[in-house]
Amino acid sequence: MSISTPFIKRPVATTLLSCGLALVGVVAYFLLPVASMPEVDFPAIVVQATLPGASPDTVATSVTTPLERHLSAIAGVDEMTSSSSVGSARVVLVFDLNRDIHGAESDVQSAIEAARADLPTSLRQNPSYRAFNPADAPILILALTSNTLTTGQIYDAASTVIQQKLLQLEGVGDVTLGGSSLPAVRIDLNPQALFKYGIGLEDVSMTTRAGTRSTSTIPPPRRSSTARSSLPTATARRYVWATLPRSPTEWRTYVISASPMAPITRC
Repeated sequence: MSISTPFIKRPVATTLLSCGLALVGVVAYFLLPVASMPEVDFPAIVVQATLPGASPDTVATSVTTPLERHLSAIAGVDEMTSSSSVGSARVVLVFDLNRDIHGAESDVQSAIEAARADLPTSLRQNPSYRAFNPADAPILILALTSNTLTTGQIYDAASTVIQQKLLQLEGVGDVTLGGSSLPAVRIDLNPQALFKYGIGLEDVSMTTRAGTRSTSTIPPPRRSSTARSSLPTATARRYVWATLPRSPTEWRTYVISASPMAPITRC
């Protein structure tokens, strides 16, 4: 006996069963949820590292490549993209949809710790990472203007007040600032005077960074147009620290070193 024999012998029951299945299908069709932008959470993690003053080639060779080598060994990585810019490296990891994001974060942290031995010693801070959803798009864009404040002061207020308040709101994943640049304080260094007091260029760099609230380094030019005439142009170095508003007068009294060889050394 074939499987179709009972349906042939009972045509009424077969007809009712077919009508019932068709009715269930019609009802399910109208109850099927359809969204123009489906909510799909892609487990993704972005790793960022900063090497102030380094060129993109140097960042790619000494920072991005070691990070990629260790991060690529993590299980479940579907896609890995990286970018290197002046003083900054960025690696984005996209995992399988079934991968637990918390477990992925632990693996990323372990990979960063393993890569620390291959990173340059001038990298003062360990690379940072955070989880994000690449499908998320900005839902709110704010523009700030003022008739009394400068662009630097507006940026200062946005980064220290508005951004921090928005990050404290429930459901806010990230707040990004853009559209402005920070003022810069230019410091010309005299290599002969530094050698006289036993101060290295790295000591000056570390001291000035410690005295600012937000720092980033702009690569020095090959030739300094304001170098002192008594010094060879090739040995004169100029470093530019981008920082929050601070007058040059305050830098003139800023103490760089207080050692036995240089009791009080100011900018």
